Amino acid sequence: MSVTDILEASENDFVMFSTNVCPYCHRAKNMLNAKGLSYDEHNVSKSPDLQTEVVTMTGHRTVPAIWDVRGDEPVFVGGSDKLEIYLRQ
Repeated sequence: MSVTDILEASENDFVMFSTNVCPYCHRAKNMLNAKGLSYDEHNVSKSPDLQTEVVTMTGHRTVPAIWDVRGDEPVFVGGSDKLEIYLRQ
């Protein structure tokens, strides 16, 4: 399944690409949970091809890589720092 397929198939508010040992991923999940927002999480440690595709699509080389999929088109938010700013808007 490609990143685009994952984004289109999501029935949640956000999609996050993460790894197991990532404090920024935990921070992002905590922010989304605190706002009552749902998310799909995809571990790129188990699917390195997904990480490569995320980097190719966005230029964002670290995790988490987060998209807002609530609208008609997915919106790339960025990592946890960008998510914090995005959620304040």
